[in-house]
Amino acid sequence: MFDVLIKNGKTEREQPIEIGINGSQIAALAPKLEGASGKQEIDLHHEAYVSAGWIDDHAHCYEKLTLYYDDPDEDGYKTGVTTVIDAGSTGADNIRDFYNITRDKKTNVYALINIGRTGILAQDELGDISKVNKEALFDAVHDLPDFIVGIKARESHSVVIDNGIKPLLAAKSYAALLGNLPVMVHVGANPPELKDIMQAMGKGDVLTHAYNGKPNGMVDENGEIKEFVYDAYDRSVIFDVGHGTDSFNFRTMRIARDHGLDPKSLSTDIYHRNRENGPVYDMATTMEKMLQVGYTLPEVIRMVTFAPADNFHLLNKGRLRPGKDADITIYNVTNGDKTLTDSNGNTETGHQLITPIRTIVGGTVYDLEEQHV
Repeated sequence: MFDVLIKNGKTEREQPIEIGINGSQIAALAPKLEGASGKQEIDLHHEAYVSAGWIDDHAHCYEKLTLYYDDPDEDGYKTGVTTVIDAGSTGADNIRDFYNITRDKKTNVYALINIGRTGILAQDELGDISKVNKEALFDAVHDLPDFIVGIKARESHSVVIDNGIKPLLAAKSYAALLGNLPVMVHVGANPPELKDIMQAMGKGDVLTHAYNGKPNGMVDENGEIKEFVYDAYDRSVIFDVGHGTDSFNFRTMRIARDHGLDPKSLSTDIYHRNRENGPVYDMATTMEKMLQVGYTLPEVIRMVTFAPADNFHLLNKGRLRPGKDADITIYNVTNGDKTLTDSNGNTETGHQLITPIRTIVGGTVYDLEEQHV
């Protein structure tokens, strides 16, 4: 007998699936687990979908900040997301406090450490290059090796002021010394120029906000992809969506898709304001936008499961396999109309609705339908 048995589910490819969970791990899965029973049984009646737990690899959820902050559980299990990775809200000075706070959360929480030791206490955290301190960062990574999964460098003018790509180059150097820790790079208004940023990035580095509609983005004034963008993609720089308040544009996304520049991972860049007021709202809505621009459900599910787990070396997550963590999202996909808004205020009517109905984190089942009663 399993602790939890999921019966009569289906995968994103419409294949039957049943999953047995013991403790915090997946114990068995098959199209049909013949003769199986569970202390807790979830019968989906061949209607609901089952995937590995959704992972959001770009959120902002350190609750003590005043600029970008949220409760990880509001961004996480309550919306079908089993794991959030905070993308640089905290640096060496405050990441230990963030870690302590997250130990009581139901959602799995990891962090990218900001290359600036203060984190995002202010918008221009990298305007003073003295805040990039190697010793402080190394000490934090040493203290929290299972929590810190990468380094974040925010490379837009309001953040770095006159320091250009110096913070990125420091992040790359430190990451190499730490055993090739992944680096995520935020891009936005110039200077620095997107070309200079992308030329400094290499295989395994994550470019977030890749599909923004800004002049310093991947698409030129004629609607063409800038040549250096192909070069970075071909060098295996990872393109991540990082929707956010200002960084997702339907037109840019479609042009990129038409030219083979598909994102590897889909993230929200969510925090309390764009969760409550839009245009992000939640991971499911962000996934609906990807369906709207032409991606299939299997493609989108991979972007929020295997891909972010692979980006940040979370080897026990993002996969439905025996022995992996029992992090699972159960959701419905139905037909219906919904207004979808990008970061530039452009609206489109989507026709496929994704609704998470249960989140399982480490074997614990959370019924989202009961929460909304």
